[in-house]
Amino acid sequence: MRRAILRGMAALGMAAMAMASFAGSASAQSLLDKIKNAEAIRIGFSNEIPWAYPGENNEPLGFVNAMTIDILKRLGTTKVEPIVTEWGSLIPGLQAGRFDIITGGMFILPERCRNVLFTEPLGAFSDALVVPTGNPEELHSYQDVRDKGLMFVTAAGWNAVNIAKKVGIADDKVMQVAGAAEVVQAVKAGRAASGGGDYFTLKKFADEDDSIELADPYTSSSPSGYPGLAFLPNQQAEVDAFNAALKDYIGSDEMMEMVGKYGYGKTNLPDGTTTAELCKD
Repeated sequence: MRRAILRGMAALGMAAMAMASFAGSASAQSLLDKIKNAEAIRIGFSNEIPWAYPGENNEPLGFVNAMTIDILKRLGTTKVEPIVTEWGSLIPGLQAGRFDIITGGMFILPERCRNVLFTEPLGAFSDALVVPTGNPEELHSYQDVRDKGLMFVTAAGWNAVNIAKKVGIADDKVMQVAGAAEVVQAVKAGRAASGGGDYFTLKKFADEDDSIELADPYTSSSPSGYPGLAFLPNQQAEVDAFNAALKDYIGSDEMMEMVGKYGYGKTNLPDGTTTAELCKD
């Protein structure tokens, strides 16, 4: 009887493992199934111009959203549901199931790779420093901000936070705010001498506001940033499908026509750097 009980327990254990494996596989395939069934895919992004941002009627704008929508069409669906949230809530929102894909122009970084799966890079982009018009403190690098002991502002979760730490700007001199608009406002109000972030985002604000400008010349303390679309860790199949579609799409006439109006040019195309390389500590 004891042997029979043990055999029964072993059989139950194997059945449970098989069910768990099946459930995991079903979960991993669920997003692909939604795409194949032409269901609406929920895309999560913050208000990050020109990467991904909402229009007047909450329609998904920005070149990363445009690229995502094109890829989804190639995979089988034309329906998307935009979900806008703060930058710092993107990864938690994906993990909580609020949306299916992060399209916010998120740079591929080792610490993020521990929480999400990224596609291959969508492009290569530089950073910038925004200062009051005339650059009164003569700031041309993060090192200048550090050496002069001035206040620096950036958005929580941006790569600029890591750059500031690596350069050695004191923690009490780094102000973290919600997003790009708050970065610019802190500089305009004099609460920070400069603000850091990606070139595209800060240039958009500087072009529209005479009270601020981008530091020029500017010496970057960081290599190019490489954004990707982000998925849950159990969605390797989805990432593989998107990467396969991206191979033919990146640099195509179709893509360049869609992203050109947002400032994305040929100089921003991926340079061969891979996600595997970017995810290494």
